[in-house]
Amino acid sequence: MIIIYKISFVKDSLDMLTLLHKQYFVLIKLIRSGVIMKYDVLVIGGGLSGLTAAALLAKSGVKTVVIDKNYNPGGSCGIFRREGVTFDQGSAMLFGFGEKGFNAHRFVFNCLEQPIDMIKHELLYVMNFNGHKIRFFADLNLFVEELSTVFPDQKENIKRFYNDMSIMYHDVLVENPSYTTPDEIDPMDAKESFLKHPKSYIKFLSYLNSSSEKILRKYFNNDEIIKFFDKLTSTYCYTTTAESPAILASVMFVDNHIGGSYYPAGSTLFLPGLLEKSIEENGGDMIMQREVSKIIFLDKKPVGVMLNDQEKLYADNIIFSGTVWDLYGRLIDEEETSKKKRKWAEKMVPTYPSVVLYLLVKEKCIPEDTQPVEMLVGNINQIDESEVTAYIFSIDDKTLCKEEHHVIAAIGPTFIKWNQLNDSDYISRKEEEKERIVKVLERRFPGIRENIVYSNLATSKTLERYLNKKDGAVAGPKQKLGQHMFKRQHTKTCWDNLFCCGESTVMGTGTPTVTTSGISAANAVLGKLGKQKYKYVKNRKNYVNMVERPVTNESIYLKYDEKTADIVKKAFACQFCENPTCTKEFDIRGIMRRVCIGNFSGAKKIISKDPINCTKEKLLKYEKTCIEKKRIGKSVDVFKVVEFLKENINE
Repeated sequence: MIIIYKISFVKDSLDMLTLLHKQYFVLIKLIRSGVIMKYDVLVIGGGLSGLTAAALLAKSGVKTVVIDKNYNPGGSCGIFRREGVTFDQGSAMLFGFGEKGFNAHRFVFNCLEQPIDMIKHELLYVMNFNGHKIRFFADLNLFVEELSTVFPDQKENIKRFYNDMSIMYHDVLVENPSYTTPDEIDPMDAKESFLKHPKSYIKFLSYLNSSSEKILRKYFNNDEIIKFFDKLTSTYCYTTTAESPAILASVMFVDNHIGGSYYPAGSTLFLPGLLEKSIEENGGDMIMQREVSKIIFLDKKPVGVMLNDQEKLYADNIIFSGTVWDLYGRLIDEEETSKKKRKWAEKMVPTYPSVVLYLLVKEKCIPEDTQPVEMLVGNINQIDESEVTAYIFSIDDKTLCKEEHHVIAAIGPTFIKWNQLNDSDYISRKEEEKERIVKVLERRFPGIRENIVYSNLATSKTLERYLNKKDGAVAGPKQKLGQHMFKRQHTKTCWDNLFCCGESTVMGTGTPTVTTSGISAANAVLGKLGKQKYKYVKNRKNYVNMVERPVTNESIYLKYDEKTADIVKKAFACQFCENPTCTKEFDIRGIMRRVCIGNFSGAKKIISKDPINCTKEKLLKYEKTCIEKKRIGKSVDVFKVVEFLKENINE
């Protein structure tokens, strides 16, 4: 029986090898014949991390494609429009664009040689804490004085804490900039930096497995100031100081002051849009509104992806920029991973779920001393639903809405089980949540209720549906002790051609950190391909341009000649409708979105691929059913924009 079993086993194994061998050669034949498209790199997910990786790879001449389920790139960093008003849907308080500090965004745009206009806010933000209005100045000395007025008995301790953190921050992160994740740091580079400032490095590394609270209590003997840092940490990392590893908090408390906070002139349409522009100008492809349903394996190795319409795309290398739960719970078949790995991913604790209330309000209800970012702290003793951060970027950017109005995105935690509600309960709870958040806002902005022109609430279920945020966890897995840093998903996986970036990886939460993870993923692929990696170069030409605030509609078009400016203005009239009334046959909103940010070659590429749908007759037909014709009596000038691209732009 044993001999028969062995013979049967060997035969089955040989049959399997023969089958795999045949499949491999069929695949190669189809690729060579052009029936199947194959890329050097395929990026799953068009959030900031995936776009960053793809843009850098395309710039290096690597044949790259990005696939995203949404019709706009950027993930949680992007916009939507309602009745001529632009709303930032998520990440919009941006760090990492400064001349100093951990400036990953500036590094990327300089490497790409891609100009971007940014607004630097006067203050980082304001925290309304326990009856005090705490202004976060970029100048640390001013901020220390500000914080000392709230905690006068802790003044010397505050000075000592920020002085020590600043020295360590400078020695470890600023003096020798490294735009890579800790799991991908070159040992020789690390050794050189360590030898320059051994004391700072030893101290920094000692924070790896200590809580932020433990470090703070070495400096402060006042529980109230610990509660202040708790609120600061929860806003940045969605964790308390007891949960947060000190190695992250020590950087966070200083970095934002050194670098400053920023907003893209014209809205967050521009940050992901200009990364997309760089991808397309360098020969890369963007495949939008197509979702990856499965990673295809052949002979235990990932070779491509299957899309939700069953189409298959193949690549030598794959970069995944989604959540760890999606990767091991949905995209990779069970037989390709271990039970241990799947359980590890499943047990990762997410950040708390969130809701976002989008408002258009009359300007008169917003006091003149209001800052673009205001943290409204209710209960200082714990994280609960009384904690809301109000983003009012129309203070610095007047292009977002009409005069005498402001746009607000108010985000905070929610503890309702939204996925468990039936339809009628869901609608009623949405109205209750709107009311709750408005009440929180009223404490800071009396009279706001009577001045609301438009409101819409995104629940945690909405965030999960559009952005793949598990149960509305806007920052992925918590960066808490036990699942922080090296205990998270690394850039490299157990497969030598599958790489990861995004908030589930080592760097975790925040736009500069996910951007850094994208840089690391790109460099890992470039290293594998034997190409030059992206590293810090002193005196590299700067492409990040700071513009005066407030930005106006007129200033957006100053960089163009009169004819081009007129076309860009026409494109800006598009509402980028989720369900376009003009047509679903032709990607008009994709063309308009690209033209808005100056990606003319990307817009022209859409036209070239679908000439049948962009004849004069069809374009004028689309204009007749444009939603703007119904709303304001004037359609978007689709025909004129497309004709301009046809006549003036080469791909």
